[in-house]
Amino acid sequence: MTLYIDGSQHILGRLGSIVAKKLLNGEEVVIVNAEKILIVGEKDTILEKYKTRVNLTAKGNPHRGPKFPRMADRIVRRAIRGMLPFKRRRGREALRRLKVFIGIPNELKEKSFKKIPEAILKGEKDFMLVEELSKHLGK
Repeated sequence: MTLYIDGSQHILGRLGSIVAKKLLNGEEVVIVNAEKILIVGEKDTILEKYKTRVNLTAKGNPHRGPKFPRMADRIVRRAIRGMLPFKRRRGREALRRLKVFIGIPNELKEKSFKKIPEAILKGEKDFMLVEELSKHLGK
């Protein structure tokens, strides 16, 4: 069974933890509108955190990594990967069941998308769209 999620107005961390549990239980998950997912916090703090990550280079060979994504869909995918036991077979197989898209692809237009009420932003807090973060990082 495949779960289709519209990512707009969802908080990245909460959405990621719920999706990670579903992936570990064997479900396939498709997230659309990844650029409209929110990161809660002050914009300056978020930008500083991600810029230091992206600009990190390995001491030995900088081409080997660590490499952090700059595109919106890959930022979301990497956040969810961090919530999975990726170094084990079970976590890698779970990550293969995840698909993240910027916008809504043509082949998914007729699908009905769910919203996860626990992950939707309630109240007024400082936040930043993943799209804005992606633009600041250079993609």
